Amino acid sequence: MNLAVRDIRRRPGRFALSCIGVGMLLTLVLSYAGIYNGFVYEALALIKSSGADLWVVQRDTRGPFAEQSRVPDDIRYRMAIVPGVAGASPYIFYTIQRTWGERSLRFAVIGYDLHSGLGGPSNIVAGRNIGQAHYEMIADAKLKLPLHTRVHLGLNDYTVVGTTRGVTTSSGDPVAFFSFADAQEIQFVKDNWAIRNLRERAASAYQNALPSQPVVARMMANGFENSDIHTVNAILVKLSPGIDPDAVAREITQWKYFTAYTTEQQSQLMIAGTVERARRQTLLFRIVLTLAAMVIIAQILYTMTLEKLKPIALLKLIGVPRRTIIGLVLQESLALGLIAYVIALIVGSWTYDKWPRLVLVGTTDKLILLILVVTISIIAGAIGIRKALRVEAGAALTG
Repeated sequence: MNLAVRDIRRRPGRFALSCIGVGMLLTLVLSYAGIYNGFVYEALALIKSSGADLWVVQRDTRGPFAEQSRVPDDIRYRMAIVPGVAGASPYIFYTIQRTWGERSLRFAVIGYDLHSGLGGPSNIVAGRNIGQAHYEMIADAKLKLPLHTRVHLGLNDYTVVGTTRGVTTSSGDPVAFFSFADAQEIQFVKDNWAIRNLRERAASAYQNALPSQPVVARMMANGFENSDIHTVNAILVKLSPGIDPDAVAREITQWKYFTAYTTEQQSQLMIAGTVERARRQTLLFRIVLTLAAMVIIAQILYTMTLEKLKPIALLKLIGVPRRTIIGLVLQESLALGLIAYVIALIVGSWTYDKWPRLVLVGTTDKLILLILVVTISIIAGAIGIRKALRVEAGAALTG
């Protein structure tokens, strides 16, 4: 006869509720482990999917993700002639928020060169890639924009021709891919009211500076409003096979106005800067939740042991070995912990995709939690065993 199973059958409802409660708590522990992994994955997703070996950005900046960076788009031709470079491509990255219908869309605009493909979408799950230089876009599935949907951005409408999945920014925002010319227009081209205002202000400034040359002042003012349109956030560089990225990066960095990072360095910038605080905060939550789970399991098992003190005293009175009493408490403790662990796995698999941030729970996380649950159950069981072994056999007669 298994005394632990017999005791559980006496109060199945309360034991089941205890398992469910602890299981929900373990679900949070496991989910926060997945969120912790998700921070890293989202921070590196765009970098890894870009296909670039080097990132050339504005001098002494940490762009284009950890910090704003602006460079002329025509320096890609200068990068292309560096020894060891197989290709160079402009890259644009910025976040916008727009109203579409009754919804608010917040996403990152990725502008890339259609011919090289560097920085473009790597996993199109529906539709096709961008096929023309203007007015087409590829949206992530999180934006919930069906194919052939038209979205008004800046001065033009853009048609969704493809859908990606699983590529987000470090803040969890979905991305939308455009040709780099369209991305420049969305960011820099101004509407008519803004253009007229800038022209008037520029004309006034140039006329004061060149009072004797009104025609020249007017011509300079007319071109002032879109003077920054040929600007990108980075130049992505693809190296020839066998070329050392660090050596080429050092050579480019020696140029006066540019800094080059390898893909590994760019990844380190993202981890150390953009997501480090979020990772540490999530780790703190994991530790607190794990300790809370340990305390709750210990409290439940201690209460269960207190309720069995008289039956345990009776077992001692009739000469039941100590190992049988130890097994009774320890088996209940392990049963509670393992059943709660299974509940956490089941509930987690149903809810991970409902979280607003990406949740990535790997096999290692599940094994670590299993070890923690078994350890906590044994420790909590040891507390109950200590109490059970201290009860006197005569308590069965005296009550």
